[in-house]
Amino acid sequence: MLKNIKNQKIISPKAIILFTVFLDVLGIGLIIPILPFYVESFDVPDFVITMLFATFSLFAFFSAPILGMISDRVGRRPVLIISLASSAFGWLIFAFSKTIFGLFLGRIIDGSAAGNISTAQNYLVDISKDEKDRTKNLGLIGAVFGISFVIGPLVGGVLSGINMKLPFIIVGLMASINTVLAYFFLPETNNNRNNKKISLNPFSPIIKAFKNKNILPLYLSWLLFGIAISLNQSVFALYIGKVFSWTVVASGFLMTLVGIIISLNQAFFLRKVWLKYFKESSLMIYLLIPFAIGYIVMSIPFKFAFIFGLIVTAFCNSTLRVVMNSQIIGFSNKNEQGEMMGILSSLMSLSMILGPIVGGTVYEIHSSLPFVSAGIIIFITFIFIFKAYKKIKPRAHIETPQVEAI
Repeated sequence: MLKNIKNQKIISPKAIILFTVFLDVLGIGLIIPILPFYVESFDVPDFVITMLFATFSLFAFFSAPILGMISDRVGRRPVLIISLASSAFGWLIFAFSKTIFGLFLGRIIDGSAAGNISTAQNYLVDISKDEKDRTKNLGLIGAVFGISFVIGPLVGGVLSGINMKLPFIIVGLMASINTVLAYFFLPETNNNRNNKKISLNPFSPIIKAFKNKNILPLYLSWLLFGIAISLNQSVFALYIGKVFSWTVVASGFLMTLVGIIISLNQAFFLRKVWLKYFKESSLMIYLLIPFAIGYIVMSIPFKFAFIFGLIVTAFCNSTLRVVMNSQIIGFSNKNEQGEMMGILSSLMSLSMILGPIVGGTVYEIHSSLPFVSAGIIIFITFIFIFKAYKKIKPRAHIETPQVEAI
């Protein structure tokens, strides 16, 4: 009976994958506005809040490359199911914990199997027919990212008004449902598995990647890209409160604006404009210039300049995130794709640890410096990629996919 259920294609595999991403980002959107107030009830210092964010990123940094290697060897489906189950378990422990240690345990469990988004990306790359189809599929993930980032704070605010634990319980239950859906209705897509020994050393794939001189500039560019984004995000609310005297409500509206821009850009403009009229490689290189300028403009202490810069960086960020992922994946062997995506996820986690440290440090010197610093880092990234990219060529390994039945 179970076999018959699993063989029925009642739900589209792509829909399950996009729902997976939706849940992951919804969780982030839920906890950003709620977490400070929730943690306050445990009577702990403010720095514990940032430590909870950093704890997840730290464990994700170690787990992502290993999970990527496992998905290359045993398949995407089992890794995704384990990651979803881990998220569900982690959120429910977080919700029902009565001590601060329980909160950390919940984030550690979630971070220790944080392969949801990277495995989802691998899945959509597996079913892509060519380079543009690959970028469009990755763009769908970005669009869902934006939608859930809009919905998350709104839903979190409503649910927390009923009970502060309720948002975390809901996300945990949704992740549990998603685990069941993936088990019964998600087919395997990795038909090019390798037989390489899986190393439990989380640094081994990163060391291996950094030995590949051909794509090292792109890995470093991805790390710098993540640092620039996370360092200004970490002081965003502090900056607008100090410089413009804007409240938490205004911060929520600006977050919603960014989410709407991301959704529109990746659901519409990416397919109808960017990929239609420009090459991926050109987008990856030359969009870095307005991206850097946007951050510099945000450092100007005028409201309209800040909002204009925010809109520009939102468009550039959401486009670059997709095309950089797609271009870097284009350099992978088919049977090492999961490992490479895991490395990218790990590097992004590392940037989310380093970025807030840099952002907080320069903010103490001057409130505008985080945005100036982000602009400078992106300019450096542009120079880095511009000089290096013409020396390398992506592999043309995308083929029409053959999804095997469960």
